[in-house]
Amino acid sequence: MEWMQGLEHGWVTGTAGLGRPAQLTALGNGVVPQQAARALEILAPPIARCPHRRAL
Repeated sequence: MEWMQGLEHGWVTGTAGLGRPAQLTALGNGVVPQQAARALEILAPPIARCPHRRAL
């Protein structure tokens, strides 16, 4: 399931002592990095365009 979420091979499945059910739980509850990045792009205004930002 790691590859479907864009994670490196072994990101979760390579964790010592973590059985298959725990691996699936961790992956199922995880946030897909690409999805989180896109959400931030949409929801958070870029700092350079933020009207409340003061010049340094």
